[in-house]
Amino acid sequence: MRKEAQLLLVEDDDIDIMGIKRALKSLKIANSLHIAKDGVQALEIIRGENGQQKIQGPFIVLLDLNMPRMGGLEFLDVIRNDEKLKSTVIFVMTTSSDEQDICAAYSKNIAGYIVKSNAEESFLEALGLLEHYWRIIELPVK
Repeated sequence: MRKEAQLLLVEDDDIDIMGIKRALKSLKIANSLHIAKDGVQALEIIRGENGQQKIQGPFIVLLDLNMPRMGGLEFLDVIRNDEKLKSTVIFVMTTSSDEQDICAAYSKNIAGYIVKSNAEESFLEALGLLEHYWRIIELPVK
């Protein structure tokens, strides 16, 4: 039996978090949503450390690049160098359309890079795409 994919949103902007929640509701996506405010907290959730309940697989990470403590590219470095986590499916969702950021993220084996422009509209489009993705693709249960 196929297990529903959970979502881990790594985002420090409360307005973007609300936009993602609204988009999920609008698209009638009921998958569990976990929220981390930065890369440090995301790692704690993924690993079940520092009192955080460990997220159960399969899961998809939606990652912002610009965050305090540990940004998205730093988070990607840690994940890709961790034997247990290196196959984690990660989509970058950020305001940066900088070619260097795009190249740096793809060099760390992300599944996709989505630029948040008109937040509400891009969240709807991105989450619609992701819903189709995780319904078709088999994800590893970690």
